[in-house]
Amino acid sequence: MDKKDWVRFWLLGVVWGTSFLWIKIAVTEVSPLVLVSFRTLFGGLGLGLILILSPGARPSRAMLRQALPPFIIVALFNVALPFTLISWAEKYIDSGTASILNSATPLFTIMLSPFIVKDDPFTWRKFLGLAVGFLGVFILISPELGQTVTNSIVGQGAILLATLSYAAGTIFARRSGKGLPSQAQALMQVGLAAGMIIPVTLIVEQPLRMPALPITWVALVWLGLLGSCVAYLLFFTLLHNIGPTRTTTVTYTLPLFGVILGAVFLGEPIFFQSILGGLMIISGVLLVNRR
Repeated sequence: MDKKDWVRFWLLGVVWGTSFLWIKIAVTEVSPLVLVSFRTLFGGLGLGLILILSPGARPSRAMLRQALPPFIIVALFNVALPFTLISWAEKYIDSGTASILNSATPLFTIMLSPFIVKDDPFTWRKFLGLAVGFLGVFILISPELGQTVTNSIVGQGAILLATLSYAAGTIFARRSGKGLPSQAQALMQVGLAAGMIIPVTLIVEQPLRMPALPITWVALVWLGLLGSCVAYLLFFTLLHNIGPTRTTTVTYTLPLFGVILGAVFLGEPIFFQSILGGLMIISGVLLVNRR
């Protein structure tokens, strides 16, 4: 990666790493569906404004018609589904734990990518990295094993399902977005996700509970304008510059911010299993990407 991509990489890590704290704050007042509705709405509005101010990034109508069907799938698996799963999970697990589990995303990307991306074959080193990484996931959730099914372990499972969704969505986005500017790709993804989740929220949430606390609105604006708008501009630029596997490795920087912020601002405990499991997940990803 060149210097600009490294700056994008770490900036994306900071933005997404802080998002777990804001999600935890928001779900104390509003439902996960309401949270994701406002997040995608604010993110879509921000991206729309950026596209209006960037005439050179506007794709032709023919390009949009061609990209629309695949980007419906991208919006579902890269935004609507994982955003909702993570927001629901954080009602029952710490934000720091969620950020650590989310760092398993590259492992699923490594596992799926060889079947879709021809120049990304599966090797013994990738197999070893997967084994180490998933052992880290096992250690991380080990305190919950052997007990009856609890909301905590179901929440951890929801995060892992979200990481699988992210991996599939990222790989598919790499295949579907060639030729489209990053601003247009980000807007299509977030805008289509808003079109999916907002109607569902209006139907399911009866009565609809709107946020009332100022801190909740701050969280929603942060998650929309930074965690979605800015983040996906950086994400799509990195995706086409360095590829899906390396782009998703940004998720193993998230625990650096998620765990620390959760401990400082929310008083969340830091367990030995969290540190060891997180280190093993990161080691697995590094092993796979080592030249």
